[in-house]
Amino acid sequence: MTQRALDAVVELLDLEPIEVNMFRGQSPDEDRQRTFGGQVAGQALVAASRTVESHALHSLHAYFLRGGDPTAPILYEVDRIRDGRSFTTRRVVAIQHGRAIFHMSVSYQQPEDGFEHQFDSPVADTPPPDELPDFQTRYAPLAEKLGDWVFRPRAIDTRYVDWEPADRREKLPPRQRVWMRADGTLADDPVLHQCVVTYASDMTLLDTTLLPHAKWHSPDVFMASLDHAMWFHRPFRADAWLLYDQDTPTATGGRGLARGHLWDLDGNLVASVVQEGLIRRMRH
Repeated sequence: MTQRALDAVVELLDLEPIEVNMFRGQSPDEDRQRTFGGQVAGQALVAASRTVESHALHSLHAYFLRGGDPTAPILYEVDRIRDGRSFTTRRVVAIQHGRAIFHMSVSYQQPEDGFEHQFDSPVADTPPPDELPDFQTRYAPLAEKLGDWVFRPRAIDTRYVDWEPADRREKLPPRQRVWMRADGTLADDPVLHQCVVTYASDMTLLDTTLLPHAKWHSPDVFMASLDHAMWFHRPFRADAWLLYDQDTPTATGGRGLARGHLWDLDGNLVASVVQEGLIRRMRH
């Protein structure tokens, strides 16, 4: 069942080309008020990458402009900003109902040798994923409240290190660690692995900004991603475990800032993520 869920995400990311530099993406048949931000980011990255041949992805910067309509297709228009010897740049605009809902700048680099360093890896000091409960096990005590949502198959396996749901009734330190991987087997295409991790990187990250403040799933808080940036440092597989080490430096003005570093099991820093989002108190 989990491989089927992962295959559905891969199919979701497989855009339909409809004209030169233009692609169409669909949304899954789910009961959502707005389109999942990771889906739009992943599809936009697919669109950009299909216009690049020799260079490798190294960064993306995106803004969520409007909530997406999950019942309508999304049109992705790619602007070939620059094709250089070392760097290539693309801009993607996602359009629904005649309006831009999202835009992304993407940069690609011709691989080259250079200086090497990274932070000390937290992997060795983190409980391994196989010792931690999966999503369904963690949330089973809340199944009566949350319904079938708890037990549906998920394409991304997430294992939380630092807290259980009951703990989130209290304020917590501004950090969390989550193991994640695509729950199944992916083809060897490195672009596919980058797009799947882009899709998954929108999960859990903005939640980090609420740890010092709100109860778990508080009905009094509205959350929405505003912008999202990623840097890809080293090769990785999205269907192998990655440690998503997240923290939140600040929250102010109805916005929260969250950072994440993705580490593979060998302790290599493979990607970094920064996101700001709305964490607005609802007025009744």
